[in-house]
Amino acid sequence: MATKNADTKKLALLALLTALTAVLSILGGFIKIGSLASISLTLIPIVLGSALCGTGAGAWLGGVSGAAFFLTPDAAFWTGINLAGTVITVMIKGIAAGAAAGAVYKLLSRFNKYAAVLVSAIVCPVVNTGIFIAGCFVFFMDVVNSGAAAEKMSTWGYLLIFFVGLNFVFELLVNVVLSPVILRLINIKNRK
Repeated sequence: MATKNADTKKLALLALLTALTAVLSILGGFIKIGSLASISLTLIPIVLGSALCGTGAGAWLGGVSGAAFFLTPDAAFWTGINLAGTVITVMIKGIAAGAAAGAVYKLLSRFNKYAAVLVSAIVCPVVNTGIFIAGCFVFFMDVVNSGAAAEKMSTWGYLLIFFVGLNFVFELLVNVVLSPVILRLINIKNRK
């Protein structure tokens, strides 16, 4: 009976984090930093879910974030350039970021829960942004190259400033700053 109760609590928590991830993904698309980058708070529940519910839950929440992206204003820009490339990039980056955060947490939590949360909070935006950059090179190079030429910049400089920009820095800082809060929530859950 105890296992069934724990499974029910985990499922309820995952449902709550799923809703939170979707809402934060959609609302983040309306808050801009600069011309292209949107503020994304969606990685917070992904890190939390991957730590509390496991690697599969992190991957699920990353997938929810990716799917919810298509309900944001940014989706029109990216799908207008390359629909298949956008779907592939957005879904893979979300799922991989959540799975990576969960795997890192699982691996490190045996030694130190704070380090596990902190490293997971760093890994999640790094993987998310890294796969986005890879997706840009595979699917969106014409846009990146023409933008770089127009701005008289290198391809890497243009990509990092205009496509990645402050969004990555914001995601990383928010995750690192909130990692003690995430740890506190994990500790509260584990005491029950």
